[in-house]
Amino acid sequence: MAAHPVDEKLPALKMATSGLQHVAAMYAGVVAPPLIVGAAIGLSATDLTFLTGACLFTAGLATFLQTLGFWKIGARLPFVNGVTFAGVAPMTAIVASTEDKSDALPVIFGAVIVAGLLGFLAAPVFCKAVRFFPPVVTGSVITLIGVSLLPVAFGWAQGPDPRADDYGSTTYLTLAGVTLLIVLLLRRFTRGFVKQIAVLLGLIVGTLVAIPFGVTDFGPVAHADVVGFPTPFHFGAPRFQLAAILSLCVVMVVSMTESTADMLALGEIVERPADERTIAAGLRADTLGSAISPLFNGFMCSAFAQNIGLVAMTRIRSRYVVATGGGFLVLMGLCPMAASLIAVAPRPVLGGAGVVLFGSVAASGIQTLVRAGLDRDNNVLIVAVSLAVGIIPITAPEFYHAFPGTAKIVLDSGISTGCVTAVVLNLLFNHLGKGREAQDVTHPMESGQEIAAAH
Repeated sequence: MAAHPVDEKLPALKMATSGLQHVAAMYAGVVAPPLIVGAAIGLSATDLTFLTGACLFTAGLATFLQTLGFWKIGARLPFVNGVTFAGVAPMTAIVASTEDKSDALPVIFGAVIVAGLLGFLAAPVFCKAVRFFPPVVTGSVITLIGVSLLPVAFGWAQGPDPRADDYGSTTYLTLAGVTLLIVLLLRRFTRGFVKQIAVLLGLIVGTLVAIPFGVTDFGPVAHADVVGFPTPFHFGAPRFQLAAILSLCVVMVVSMTESTADMLALGEIVERPADERTIAAGLRADTLGSAISPLFNGFMCSAFAQNIGLVAMTRIRSRYVVATGGGFLVLMGLCPMAASLIAVAPRPVLGGAGVVLFGSVAASGIQTLVRAGLDRDNNVLIVAVSLAVGIIPITAPEFYHAFPGTAKIVLDSGISTGCVTAVVLNLLFNHLGKGREAQDVTHPMESGQEIAAAH
């Protein structure tokens, strides 16, 4: 019996190039949190490089846990794991509240360890939420994941520094457009393996095109060390403060909610639906990876939604491909020079490729919604309201400015708020009470006269 595409082992070259493509798609997302937190602390360039390498290394370990797994740990789906951006705001808040900045990282690491262990224990209970995720909910969440990620691609397309005068310049936007065009042309006019690695080829060609414009910076390669290892507790032994632990436990709940939605989305795409057991194993991998990460000076880890788009677009569903990408991440953590090679790709080039990747996630969500029965009024309302609530942080970033900081950690995650909204509305409209049957109304704008006539 042939193996499921998720469990398929591809030829070595295809495995390596496809794995590298996954790393290229998520690299910026992994290095951004340590750069932001390290800058807030005021780390030296050497320590900042060390912290970034440590996060790459721990992302690789977490990816191994998720894709290969052992015992009841790991969803064994093609998931890339890395530093969750949801933790950036509370971590910078911890830095701001710490009088001696040298204590900030030990306090953060201690909080991440506790949050990870508590999340690991809660995974078997948390996974039972899968019964509340029918297609109308999963389709809404998958669409929302893609829509929420698109602004990231648009931000990359405008340049590396929002405060710079040339941010959003025609040069940057042209480079993003050229990269997007290259990916589209490769997808349209090539076949087989070349078609499947169109994003990676687009990134390479886009980077070469950017050289004459002076946008491609090879400085990180020239100054990077060949060998390095994230020495355990390099910044000091973890410290445990209640306020920091509570704030990162909230982040862990948000992260577990998003990971549940991501697993459901990926399960649909690879045609291996994620059940309770799969989600529990995946959440254990997320939380255990987070608990281990601070030992090597890394932050909280979670599944990376942007790589779902790559799976959807390339149709390469093998988890071993993503595990190979995890191997590259570990090597980058051990070889800073290798990590700097991926960093050479300019942000606008990443932005052009990101439009395709993240748009593919939204398209997968729409495909799921088509199967959800949108001819029913209840389902249309669920989709409409959950998407509206989910895009609030994108379209109105200051909408929740009056709420407490802890509440904003949850509310500023559109994926989490949209997911919760979809689940609650599905319970309200499709499960609770014995009100008018959903099929009585086929569209939310249908007139009352037509309903009465039907009765």
